[in-house]
Amino acid sequence: MDETARLPGVGAWPDALVVTLFRAEGARLTQLARWFVDDRTAAEDLVQEAFLRLARNQHRINDQDRAAAYLRSIVINLARDHNRRGLVSLRHRPPAEVDDRSAEDHAAEDESRREVIEALRDLPRRQRDCVVLRYYLELPIGEIAETIGVSPNSVKTHLRRGLHSLKLHLEEPDDH
Repeated sequence: MDETARLPGVGAWPDALVVTLFRAEGARLTQLARWFVDDRTAAEDLVQEAFLRLARNQHRINDQDRAAAYLRSIVINLARDHNRRGLVSLRHRPPAEVDDRSAEDHAAEDESRREVIEALRDLPRRQRDCVVLRYYLELPIGEIAETIGVSPNSVKTHLRRGLHSLKLHLEEPDDH
């Protein structure tokens, strides 16, 4: 984001906090949104909207150290709303990157990823949020608790239950 650019709907120059958070968290927030929505473009749009909301409401943030958690919370809520409404991005996806893996490797990896994402989406909301924030964004327990507004012990409980459910969903049945 160019510091001299205006943000649509904000009416003022972006504050240093917003610019700093965009540089530090923008890519990670897009990754976070991708675990909740299928479309990369939609994920990018959700993150952009989250930054716009932060810019509009930054005067309400008393503790700037909590701004990143506030931003993650906005992204998660926007992703939920997106899925609830069944919105689909009409934009085209960027072209695939070229690599040397075989078609079989791609198919197996894609299938595994789809199974994990499907299993994650089948989890109750809090369990899914905790698992994604912990294992895909690699946030510590305290930041997860702050992001979703629960106690650290509650995060640990949701993680334990979520991982147990994922294990049951993803394990191959024994052939014995």
